[in-house]
Amino acid sequence: MSLLSRALVDVRPLRSSPVFRRLLIGRTVSTLGGFMTMVTVMYQVWDTTHSSVWSGAVGLAQALPLIGVGLFAGSWVDRADRRRAYLLSTVGSAVCSVLLAVQGFTGRVPVAVVLALVAVQSSFGAIGAPAAGVFLPRLLPKDQVAAGLALNQVTGQAMMLLGPAVAGVVLGWWGVGVCYLVDAVTFGMAFYGAYGLPALPPEGEKARPGVQGVLDGLRFLTGHRAVRGALLVDLAATVLAMPASLFPLVNEERFGGDPRTLGLFLSALAVGGVSATALSGPVTRLARPGPVMLCCAGVWGAALALFGLTSSAWAGLGMLAVAGAADSVAVLSRATIVQTRTPDALLGRVTAAEAIVGQAGPNLGNLRGGVVAGWTSGTTALITGGLMCLAAVTAVGTTTPELRGGHACGTDPRAPRRKAPRPQASQPRDSGPQDSGPQTPGPQVVVPVAPPGTPPAAPVTAPPTPEP
Repeated sequence: MSLLSRALVDVRPLRSSPVFRRLLIGRTVSTLGGFMTMVTVMYQVWDTTHSSVWSGAVGLAQALPLIGVGLFAGSWVDRADRRRAYLLSTVGSAVCSVLLAVQGFTGRVPVAVVLALVAVQSSFGAIGAPAAGVFLPRLLPKDQVAAGLALNQVTGQAMMLLGPAVAGVVLGWWGVGVCYLVDAVTFGMAFYGAYGLPALPPEGEKARPGVQGVLDGLRFLTGHRAVRGALLVDLAATVLAMPASLFPLVNEERFGGDPRTLGLFLSALAVGGVSATALSGPVTRLARPGPVMLCCAGVWGAALALFGLTSSAWAGLGMLAVAGAADSVAVLSRATIVQTRTPDALLGRVTAAEAIVGQAGPNLGNLRGGVVAGWTSGTTALITGGLMCLAAVTAVGTTTPELRGGHACGTDPRAPRRKAPRPQASQPRDSGPQDSGPQTPGPQVVVPVAPPGTPPAAPVTAPPTPEP
């Protein structure tokens, strides 16, 4: 393998798993449509109301269902066939996009109705997210899970850059109705990508219904040191150091309020993130997501603090690019830890909690930054946030040895163990659970599919016990 091919994102899952390849294509196209709809909703609400309050309500309509429905949806997903749950979510989201297209063509629907449709679509997304979170560990060998996550991440980032631009062109030429209709069509690709999946019922004892199932998931999150530490690191990076709300103020304080500089701030974060994911091959093959996550989260905090100290626009953009790259790799490593160390019977609930953390953390971080900047200055808010992030990540790493030395799977001495025998290193993972005990060194990352006809491993006969 050439040096360049080892540096680029690991594409083994695309070669080894046709099912994963089709799933990735479908979800990538659907993600493009999702970003188009996000832009279209914001444009339509503003064009109708010219009110910043109504524009802010768009984010509320998207976030509240994710938080309110997410944990209960995760509990239900852990009792159902995950493939069927994801298909249901896809169909429901597509119907919402069709209804958005209908109201877009008519043009006389109250804004509250538009936001209601957005909220219903977000609720369906809250069902699909925990269902999709199970796919990679079940479809791919353990040593390709991180690579599969990296492919998901780099395609999602590419669509995040492309989607708004495509939405702007479609809005300019054909209007909001066509934009929503395009999104509805892209859900057809997502449905096609997931339709060929095998049935994916939970392995082991199914989740208890209702609140009890949710509480079981929360007990696992608080009891499993590695998974808990991974989510705490993510909260430290977002709640303590999220910089986006400070960019306009810092641009005014340090760079004269030039709008071109302000736009470059966000672009620098995105460019750093996309570049790091595209060059994530060595990281995913290293198979040590815990140390990588801790280091990258620390770099994120340090880079933002240095950005607050610099008076040079170019040096500041360089620091933001470094921060974006570090954040991207930290997110990839966190997802690898969550998906490889969580028992299949709990993965829907844990994935739902991870999605809630990912949604709430940046919003709380932007609020913290704005409040601190109001009391002091944008520069002070940036520097203190970066240093607090660095201190919090250090504290988590110091108190969680499972993150400092663990491989992608199974080095947590108190992690729930599976009863299925561990396969040899040369064999692909079957569709059943694997032993989560210590593994031999070697690449242990993201997402291919077991070959057809692979017999399932013995199911878990008792629910996993969270760490004390």
